Amino acid sequence: MISDFSTTDLVPIFNYLKDVPFDVRRKQLYSPFELYAGFSTDDASTFEMCYDTKVYRHYVSTSKRSKIVGESLARTLHDHCIHRALDDFFDSHDHLLCIGVMGGHALLRTSSMYRSIAYLSKRLTQLGFFMLSGGGPGAMEATHLGAWMAGYHDDDLEDALLTLSSAPNFKENGWLSTAFQVMRKYPQKKYVSLGIPTWLYGHEPSTPFATHIAKFFENSIREDSILTLAYGGIIYTPGSAGTMQEIFQDAVQNHYLSFGFSSPMIFFGSQFWTEEMPAYSLLKELTERGKYKNLLLCLTDEPEEAITELLNFQHEANVRPDKFVLK
Repeated sequence: MISDFSTTDLVPIFNYLKDVPFDVRRKQLYSPFELYAGFSTDDASTFEMCYDTKVYRHYVSTSKRSKIVGESLARTLHDHCIHRALDDFFDSHDHLLCIGVMGGHALLRTSSMYRSIAYLSKRLTQLGFFMLSGGGPGAMEATHLGAWMAGYHDDDLEDALLTLSSAPNFKENGWLSTAFQVMRKYPQKKYVSLGIPTWLYGHEPSTPFATHIAKFFENSIREDSILTLAYGGIIYTPGSAGTMQEIFQDAVQNHYLSFGFSSPMIFFGSQFWTEEMPAYSLLKELTERGKYKNLLLCLTDEPEEAITELLNFQHEANVRPDKFVLK
């Protein structure tokens, strides 16, 4: 009971909260420059000294499932503040223009799918949407790269892809420094994108291409946030177990019309989603049999077809006022 605690008992907890390497009273989302404060593109070893790495090292050292009361409270308070910062973000950014992209973290920067995601994201951002992902490497990074390059010529995106190709895998030393090289060469002050990573997977670095970053300790909160915030629809690119989990969690929300309507579920990569991991085929069959309802399914290999589906949802699903017009 609360009455069993004295002020003296709480002093060690308050002191613990002051000593953790993260702010338990944070008021805003992270920027990539905050997460990577202390990192120098000229010296890859400085990654070990940046803010994000220090927090991750502390997180691991105190156990991912910490039994320390002060640590559990500190993480909970931090995540609560990030949630409030997300609310503030969406006070000025329309949920219905938020498009999620899900896919594998291991996708190489040199792959054709990475390039396709980047171009698709660039086009959607320029149309007036804003992109959301889990904020990590691979397909997630491609999403934010495309959003970052919005407003630039396609040749500039090709140049950025060439720069990034020198470190295709997030485990390579040049992965982060090449990203910052692109960001310096092509600064972005007009368009935004939102990444939602987690320190649970802190061995996967957060992409600096996301202009706004909501980084959580608790992955369950993070996963739910990604799927519930993308009111405008979700694009599923090839991934593994994590992506499969997201697909069926999203399907449940759409089936029950959890937010009053169903959003598009776009499966990008027809061979993958019908043969390698036939999630689309299964959902389509179950929908036809009436086991799932309200699912807006699309299978495509063409970026423009995906864009058309998302635009049709905005204009025809009666979730937007008639005056809505994308530029």
